[in-house]
Amino acid sequence: MGSADQRTIDWIDGAVVIVDQCALPGEHRLLRLTTVTELIEAIQRLAVRGAPALGAAGALGVALAARHGTSAADVEREAERLAQARPTAVNLAWGVRRALAKLPSGADAVLEEALVLLAEDEELCRTASGHAAELVLRETARRPLRLLTHCNAGRLATVSWGTALGVVWHLHAAGQVEYVLVDETRPLMQGARLTAWELAQEGVPYRVLPDVAAASAIARGLVDCVVVGADRIAANGDVANKVGTYGLALAAARHRVPFVVVAPSSTVDPATPSGDLIEIEERAAGEVTTWGGVPTAPAGAAAFNPAFDVTPAELITAVVTERGPG
Repeated sequence: MGSADQRTIDWIDGAVVIVDQCALPGEHRLLRLTTVTELIEAIQRLAVRGAPALGAAGALGVALAARHGTSAADVEREAERLAQARPTAVNLAWGVRRALAKLPSGADAVLEEALVLLAEDEELCRTASGHAAELVLRETARRPLRLLTHCNAGRLATVSWGTALGVVWHLHAAGQVEYVLVDETRPLMQGARLTAWELAQEGVPYRVLPDVAAASAIARGLVDCVVVGADRIAANGDVANKVGTYGLALAAARHRVPFVVVAPSSTVDPATPSGDLIEIEERAAGEVTTWGGVPTAPAGAAAFNPAFDVTPAELITAVVTERGPG
């Protein structure tokens, strides 16, 4: 693949360089971030997002702090700020902790560990999505496949390649994809803006649909398998992912359509027994009461705007990591 192999986040000449996902699909723009504060701001406005990419951001942010901090205490404070930037995705704090563990050996050791993490993410995502592609072929009879996905779990959500969209890359290369239905994914349209952009880059046939039309598409027999990523997987197999995932799982279960979650094992959080203990980030009301700066609700309207929801394990066909289906 071409663009699927390009890195979304990297370390270049002493800075964290990311694809600005807020600019897509209109512009492919790179941002050069040289401080932890700049990186936190990029994370919070979703210029960099997706659980594996956030793990990489956490590790690289500690490398920035180690290069510029005057003491270990300074670096640890910056690392804690970074780890708290978004609460639901477990990979961010995981990446921070992994790089911070190398701090006693110096800034170069921290950076080296962060770069190892980036390389591992590329390989793990490719392996996990390969296992998931094999599972999808086993669980479905129709060829070529009609897939449905939610939010963005492609290279833009990882260092490169992707998780759920990585499955599409494998299957498309084998000539096994008829089309992908892409939920627009409220409130920030990460399906319409990002997933559709990635599919277009790779020449995969797709259609964007409103989130509210997904259950109907499944009911009408237009979907052979639902494939999504994850932001946190509880010890019991419950999965936190972009809001709207739970509804897809309910519809898929009702119509006996396989529902497959793909993520690296770093997204599994053994310290969280079940999904009801996962902290769900809530975002600003303006993300749903305005569109493009234009009000779409009465002035002062309150909003319920969770960024994620939790899908119970019993609705999931399989959670697939680099170790295979779990």
